[in-house]
Amino acid sequence: ELWALVDFTGAVTLSLARLLRGGSRMRWRDFLYILQSVSVDALPIVLLISFLVGLIIAFLGAVVLQRFGAEFAIAYLVGYGVLREMGAVMTGVIMSGRTGAAFAAQIGSMKVTEEIDALKTLGISEIDFLVLPRVITLVLMMPLLTVFADAIGVLGGFLVANGMMGVPAGQFFTNVDFVVGHKDFLLGVFKGGVFGVLVAVAGCLRGLQCGNSADAVGVAATRAVVLGITLIIFANAVIDWAAAHFDI
Repeated sequence: ELWALVDFTGAVTLSLARLLRGGSRMRWRDFLYILQSVSVDALPIVLLISFLVGLIIAFLGAVVLQRFGAEFAIAYLVGYGVLREMGAVMTGVIMSGRTGAAFAAQIGSMKVTEEIDALKTLGISEIDFLVLPRVITLVLMMPLLTVFADAIGVLGGFLVANGMMGVPAGQFFTNVDFVVGHKDFLLGVFKGGVFGVLVAVAGCLRGLQCGNSADAVGVAATRAVVLGITLIIFANAVIDWAAAHFDI
């Protein structure tokens, strides 16, 4: 499994190099269609889940902080938790379940119907034609979706802080700005880009590994979600360790 993942990532990297040299067979019409699917179409569910996550973080913090009279610290918890961690992680998990599974199902269906074999017969690389546009769109859109998730997550936390604890808006957002620096925000955005690569690679890899049985497409989609979420959690741990090591 590890070798297949590394080998597939290398093939995608070589395909990207061909694209930069002008030798790729990627269709830009497909690229724009996929771009819409992973951006505008995905935004509502990302905003909804991020809003609820912000509410939950703030509510759990409020329950504990009210016991110590530290209501002002709710802004620290929401700002740091959402912008540095949960905004990017929850966006990655959502996109893995939504988009990674869709990629696996689309490519898996093409494999079952032998469309990928037809591409190979015509001398067209399935990596260039099918995988590369999906990887590029997620790499471009995941950081942007993470920014939207951060904003709506902080808003959800503010509503709890203001409604349950009476924290004024000025004090809340001043405290968020005080505790969360540009490095924390940019680290979350960087995580979004990394998670985008992982979700796209997991979905496309499982799609190309799809079998030919009746339930193969469903199995491929399920395996894509499991692999995508596993890679996201592992990558998040590695990035956090590196950030702590370099004092970011």
